[in-house]
Parts: sequence; structure tokens; C-alpha cells
Amino acid sequence: MASDRDPVEESSTSGVDLYGIATWEPRSRFDRLAARLYRLLTLTSRVVIVGAAFIILVAIGGLSAIADPQTAVLTLLSAAPALGLAGYVWYTDVTTEPLSLLVGTFFLGVLTATFAAVVNSSLQPWFEGLAFLGSVLFFFLVVGPVEETVKLLAIRLFAYGSDRFDTVLDGAVYGAMAGLGFAFIENALYIRRSVPVADLEFGVSLIGIGGGITAVRAVAGPGHVIYSAFAGYYLGLAKFNPEHRGPIVIKGILIAAFVHALYNSTIDIATGLIHVGTGLPVLVSFLLYVVVYDGVWGYLLFKKIRAYRHAYDSADAGGDVTVDSSFEFDTQEQEELERN
Repeated sequence: MASDRDPVEESSTSGVDLYGIATWEPRSRFDRLAARLYRLLTLTSRVVIVGAAFIILVAIGGLSAIADPQTAVLTLLSAAPALGLAGYVWYTDVTTEPLSLLVGTFFLGVLTATFAAVVNSSLQPWFEGLAFLGSVLFFFLVVGPVEETVKLLAIRLFAYGSDRFDTVLDGAVYGAMAGLGFAFIENALYIRRSVPVADLEFGVSLIGIGGGITAVRAVAGPGHVIYSAFAGYYLGLAKFNPEHRGPIVIKGILIAAFVHALYNSTIDIATGLIHVGTGLPVLVSFLLYVVVYDGVWGYLLFKKIRAYRHAYDSADAGGDVTVDSSFEFDTQEQEELERN
């Protein structure tokens, strides 16, 4: 493995000053100016990204949907299962995350979702002429990768750089919060577009009119939490393995994007098959498939979390760290490496 130090620094004797030769630190006024400019550029880029996301949110009607009391009520109801799942991921963490980072990641998940809305709507016409094949390609090449990437962006903008992001498992926690934010705004937009505002009134009528779409979105929401928790876990793994950071992040996105796109590609067909095969109502068939699908991937996610917790507890107790790698997606490759 290549060293993270220059050969000159590695071979130098103690006490030799290699500043400006093989090492660097902000010593002079010019150095400090460069450091300040870098921090300013980093902060400015984040402000620009968040500002652009907020403008898009307003433009696509997301802010008005959240601000509308009736839509907000239905959205909160639809987000309850996703919130519960994100809460459980948080509960399984081995360290305590500050509320500011959790809430901040949630809101950034809301904002960065707008980038996915723009990209998806811009590229969808390119796939419409290919019928079912076009839909599948759209889900696997655009929707899955784009949506999972913007959710990781929500983590990268804020929580990732914090000292409180101090374990690999924290990546799954913040991934779940980013997924919750994404699901929240997506649900709000779906509900606002599906239910006429003029028909919404507080009380029983509100639930009656918006109940159908609310139930559908409530079941769809936890998927976003699961997908981005997977990707977030790998983002956490990348943070503590900087020499392989890029490939690890890409692997996490690929896994999350695949699971996401597979759901989008199979939901209609599976719902129809269950409906025809069992005679159950379409809505019930839909709910059944989603519960099973999310249950399978949720089980794999929590198996991964449990393996980390076991390794963490072993390390904390000072014993040998033993892990169960059967949750991984390339176990065969790992076994071959171990044999060699």
C-alpha cells in the first residue's frame, strides 16, 4: 500500500524542517491567506448549492406544498413510517448524534431532492419512446443514480465534515435522515398534485379525500430511507478509508441505485401479478409487495448494522474483533481473497 507521505519526508531524520519542500503548513501571512480563501470558497460553494436548491424548491411548488396546512397534514401522515424507520436506524447507532446534524441533514435532504426533480424531468423524454424498456433504462440509468447521489450530497454538505461523524455507522444514520427529507418533499409534491386544494378541508373529509395517495406515499417513503442508509453506510466507510474513498462511495451509490431502480421497475408488474393471482384489491396488492420488498432489503441493512455493532462492541471490550460478512454483496470475492 502506498504511503501517504512523500519519500523525502519518510526518509528524513527527526528535526529536519521540510516546509515548502515535502511538507506544508500555514506559517506565513500568505499561507494563512490561502487557507482563509480556501475555507471561504468551500463555504461559498455550499451556500450556492443550498441557495440554488431552495430556488428550485420554490419554482417546482415544493415550498407552497409544505406551507399549505392541509397538504402538510397529509404529508406528515405519509412520512410517519419513514420517520419511524429512520428513528430505528438512529436508535441502532453506537454513538449519539447531535440533533443539529440530524435536523440539518433532513432539511438538506429536502433541498437536494430538487436537483433530482430537475434532472429526472429533463431526461425522462429521452426514454419515453422505448415503452417498458425505456422505463427500466430510465430508472436504472437516471432515477436511481441521481436520487441516491443527491441524498449523499445532503450528508456531504454538512454532517460529513463534523467531528461528531466519528464512526462508519454514522453514515447510515445520516443517510436515513437524508432519505427521510427526500421522501418528505416527494410525498408533499405527489399529494399536492393528486388532491385538488379546493377539496381539502380539515377534519374527516381531509383524510377521506387524501387518504388514498397518503397511504401509497406512506408505504413508498421507507424505501428512500433504506436506499440512502445503504449508500450512507458506504460514505461512512469511505470517510475512514481515504485511500479508497472514491471507489467505496461509488459502490454505495451503485448498491442503493440498483435497489431503488429495481423497486421502480417491478412495482407495477408485481402488483398486477399479486392482484391477478390472489384476487386481492390492487391497493392491497401494492402494499403487500412493497412491504415484502422493503422487508428483504431492510433485513439486509440491519444485518449490516448489527455486524458493525458487534465489531464495535468487541473492539470496545478489548477483545478480538469478529464479524459476519454474509451481509456483503460480493462475499464470493471476499472468500477468494481470504483463500489467497
